[in-house]
Amino acid sequence: MNETNYTEVSEFVFLGLSASRPTQHFFLAFATVFYITIALGNSLVVFAVVCDPHLHSPMYFLLGNLSFIDLCLSTLTVPKMISDLYSGHSTISFQGCVFQIFVLHVLGGSEMVLLVSMAWDRYVAICKPLHYLTIMSPRMCILLLSSAWVIGLLHSVVQLAFVIHLTFCGPNEIDSFYCDLPRFIKLACVDTYRMEFMVAANSGIISIGTFFLLIISYIVILFTVWKHSSCSLSKALSTLSAHITVVVLFFGPCIFVYMWPFPTLAVDKFLAILDFMITPILNPAIYTLRNKDMKLAMKRLSNRLLRFRKMI
Repeated sequence: MNETNYTEVSEFVFLGLSASRPTQHFFLAFATVFYITIALGNSLVVFAVVCDPHLHSPMYFLLGNLSFIDLCLSTLTVPKMISDLYSGHSTISFQGCVFQIFVLHVLGGSEMVLLVSMAWDRYVAICKPLHYLTIMSPRMCILLLSSAWVIGLLHSVVQLAFVIHLTFCGPNEIDSFYCDLPRFIKLACVDTYRMEFMVAANSGIISIGTFFLLIISYIVILFTVWKHSSCSLSKALSTLSAHITVVVLFFGPCIFVYMWPFPTLAVDKFLAILDFMITPILNPAIYTLRNKDMKLAMKRLSNRLLRFRKMI
């Protein structure tokens, strides 16, 4: 297109979850309650892991970072949605949309790799207990965390490299409550079929690859436990079932959105709610608050806060 034949898009309009005002009020209350829960729960986990010396171990180091990423993922999208539902004005600048997509894929890719690191940690703890502290040294933990962020960053940069030079001349409506990359691409003024395929392949490979790595690692752990002691299998299965639940709920929407050939708007929006409002609650609820060490750490933390308040 010649530059004189179009007006470049400077902002996008979110169509949100529903056009019905009563339904919007329901989602406003729902999102507010869930975001407060996510913020408090994950912040408490991060604070406990940082401040309590009893939690300075590889497992809790990884759990604390998972809570931090979950908190960032929700904060990236949910407060904006709450503000839009409250004001009825649902727009985002072009630069803001690109930034949201970039950070979303950095965090998403990092969390996928971090979940694999957590599965590796559990494998070493269960299958090689005598060498656990040697293998999962502080250096190894930093290396696993750094790898997660580097891979997430590279994944996001590759995604944006496909779309950053696209021309947008209208329409500018995104039928969602956040900047979703597949829908963002569809708004371009050029044929994007090849671009959509590359983006889907990139996200699909990292999502499916890490998902199957996790499933295989859990199968190996269960097989090893069963081989050594069939009595401990039920306990291991009970522990890992919670982890598998989080993995399926996190990876399921990612794989569906990018790999399913027949997208459905209602389903996509429901899966987005799962990703940004339901799954981030599961980390403090399943991974940590059911854990005895974490419960004791929470009590110690609350006692310290109470003593601090009395001193003031």
